[in-house]
Amino acid sequence: MQKARRTRRRLRGVCGVVTAAAALAAIAGSAAPAAAGTASPDPWVYSWGQNASGELGNGSVVAQQTPGPVQGLAREDVKSLEAGGATTTGPFAVALLKNGTVKSWGNNTYGQLGNGTTTARSFPAAVAGLDGIRSIAVGCYHALALKNGRVMAWGYNEFGQLGDGTNSAKNTGVARPVPVQGLDKVKAIAAGCHYSLALRQDGTVWTWGNNSYGQLGNGTTTDRNTPQQVPGLQGVTALAAGGFHASAITGDHKVKSWGYNAHGELGNDSTTNASSPVDVQHLEDVAKIYGGPHGNFAVLEDGSVKAWGRNNLGQLGDGSKTNRTTPVSIDGLTGVRELAPGRDHTLALRDDQSVIGWGSNASGELGDGNAVTTDRAQQPVTVLPAHSGANHLAVGRNASFSFAY
Repeated sequence: MQKARRTRRRLRGVCGVVTAAAALAAIAGSAAPAAAGTASPDPWVYSWGQNASGELGNGSVVAQQTPGPVQGLAREDVKSLEAGGATTTGPFAVALLKNGTVKSWGNNTYGQLGNGTTTARSFPAAVAGLDGIRSIAVGCYHALALKNGRVMAWGYNEFGQLGDGTNSAKNTGVARPVPVQGLDKVKAIAAGCHYSLALRQDGTVWTWGNNSYGQLGNGTTTDRNTPQQVPGLQGVTALAAGGFHASAITGDHKVKSWGYNAHGELGNDSTTNASSPVDVQHLEDVAKIYGGPHGNFAVLEDGSVKAWGRNNLGQLGDGSKTNRTTPVSIDGLTGVRELAPGRDHTLALRDDQSVIGWGSNASGELGDGNAVTTDRAQQPVTVLPAHSGANHLAVGRNASFSFAY
């Protein structure tokens, strides 16, 4: 699912996996319980929740309701981490290491692990041929990597989401990274479900892949297998990708959005899809934006948080289960360093390094040790206590991750 922040802050690159089935957290020096077979005595990345495809990276396919270490990612190795997938059989995760290489694990039906095979893997291993990478982004079944202003892509490609000018046959993909065509001077990337986005240094936005709901923002619903500029967007400072919608922070600290809107994802007080950017209503002074599968969160300059979109399980955190077509304030959510929205649940990392979660917990994705069918719409649960060492989050459909770097 997907985050963004203004460029005067460090831009980590926007991942947009929107409906994945795993989530991660990286914790330095934590005393979280160890997973069976874990090799690292001082693990850096933790995961919990569903694990049918090995997406927790602990060497097994057994679900886990409390945080446990990801195998083979040693202390201080990881720079960023993103989770992807759209179904219970498709989740995977990708980690960017500080040395510029990339590792991946989980489901690999479409070659989304980037290792030249379609074999699933329950522990991290290298993505083929990548070095010098600065940021990563993960979609439903494909992934992107940014190197020296250029973009590499791998995985599912039926809709041209790899941007190399081809479309793979149905149910096949590209199992090794390939270059995205005709795109340079890129400073940030994002990936949604079957489509991709890039922010260039000149503040323009470029998109490619599936366009069924107008998520490419070019005024059409025609798929593209090479990048095309989004008309009318200038001076953009950050991007966020949702499942089938996208958002951009503009130079005046407001937000524009486009694509799928059945649950109010676009925040323009309607439920009509938009194939060109529209203004998100009642939202200004935006510092960061995070895109989930069917919803969004914005952190404002004063530290307050607003949310909009799908809320059937309380995943927006406003104490209701009502979808929101315009942003609503999330009372009591303060001191937020980072948000990670999944399909049915949301995690928040606070300045004191505590992690809280709300929404669905049916697969233990809230990490409180108790998978329940009762949604946590009214009262967030504590996933990790203050001073846990966590400083980054990633979520998928029914799992979570945290890590420190």
